[in-house]
Amino acid sequence: MAAPKAHVGILIAASILCGTTVRAHHSFGAEYDATRPVTVTGVVTKIEWTNPHCHFYVDVADEQGKVVNWKFEGYGIGPLYRNGWKRDVTMKAGDRITVTGWRARDGGPWAHSREITLPNGQKMFFGPPVGTGEGGNAPAVEVK
Repeated sequence: MAAPKAHVGILIAASILCGTTVRAHHSFGAEYDATRPVTVTGVVTKIEWTNPHCHFYVDVADEQGKVVNWKFEGYGIGPLYRNGWKRDVTMKAGDRITVTGWRARDGGPWAHSREITLPNGQKMFFGPPVGTGEGGNAPAVEVK
């Protein structure tokens, strides 16, 4: 009987640990507003290559000239590599870029990225290329 009790303990522990990971992941619509596209230009200050989503930070001057550090979320590491991104090569701290994406629902300086225009003029997706990130098929942001 000791073996089944041990198995139950392991299953409970695994459920708790896995449940934390599942709860931590969110839906696009819970945090971002697909009706509020945003485009900003600024200087990359930091890039976090993490899963389930990579993040990068950009210093952007607001209307009054005050510099605000924006946080952008995008794909995880695997999809970025498949889309041609190379860590510490494609985009680096100090690069001046333009980012198109969707603003956070709370209106703060963070957004879900879609497309990045790199210093050499190349455009690359860092987030979903079509739709809103929720599986839609109509572009929510016009890319020029």
